[in-house]
Amino acid sequence: MGNTMDAFKKYGDSPVFGDKSTGTMFDAFIRAYDGKLRMDVSWRPRKSLAVAFSDDGIHWSEPYITLSYDESTGWEDNINRCCVLPKADGSGYFMWYTGQADGNSYIGVAQSENGMDFVRFKDKPVLSPEFDFEGESVMNPVVMYDDGKYKMWYAAGETYEPNVICYAESVDGIAWEKYAGNPIFKCNKEKEYEQDRIGGCDVLRDDEGYLMFYIGYRDINTACVCAARSPDGITNWQRLPCNPIITPTPDSWDEDSCYKPTVIKESNGEYRLWYNGRRGGDEYIGLAYGTL
Repeated sequence: MGNTMDAFKKYGDSPVFGDKSTGTMFDAFIRAYDGKLRMDVSWRPRKSLAVAFSDDGIHWSEPYITLSYDESTGWEDNINRCCVLPKADGSGYFMWYTGQADGNSYIGVAQSENGMDFVRFKDKPVLSPEFDFEGESVMNPVVMYDDGKYKMWYAAGETYEPNVICYAESVDGIAWEKYAGNPIFKCNKEKEYEQDRIGGCDVLRDDEGYLMFYIGYRDINTACVCAARSPDGITNWQRLPCNPIITPTPDSWDEDSCYKPTVIKESNGEYRLWYNGRRGGDEYIGLAYGTL
């Protein structure tokens, strides 16, 4: 797969965040708050979550650890893949994150008054794998507050790379009810770029409903970024005809795979999309621009 026909154009020929000095940075979640871009990101060598800030989405501050792993809980030997939002009541911030131990993944919740230093709300997960399609893991939560409730899209399945996208809702951001019709999105094996599985996503609300950016896996080691739309964020997902929108660039820093997207829509209708790029064991955050 090459990127010559991709719907999005990559910025430059190198990552915008992460390098040999930091080690792998992956699965970012980016939103704009108070005139700044906030990136919550997984810091693999530290088994922790971190935050960085930017004015332009290209140059980022040094990472600051917001939450560290806690082996004493029994399910957080490693933590990663988080999402941070201001609480609906304005009292601080929620963080939903992935905890991993003994080959399984779970989703936990933490909170913070200042958005920088998070404390676990409870020592048990708020979501755990329960059903056959969830397999060993629930992970990679993406949450928005919409229609008076918190809405979560999460990946589920195998621990190494998940297989399906599921949905849950919550009134308070802590107690979650999984959608009875899960999973809401599965791979289409007729599509070469996602014939193996699909994975972690980001979801935006717009005038046409809900727009999901997700990972498509040709095989377990080869991934790209795709997009789909739904009128309600749950049912009737339609893949965009321009898929895949970002693919690996040969002989580049992301030549093996392009993973987990996080997206912001600008006032001019253009999307800015950050993603994980991987070559060998190195994985960092890249940037692309495009319209749909």
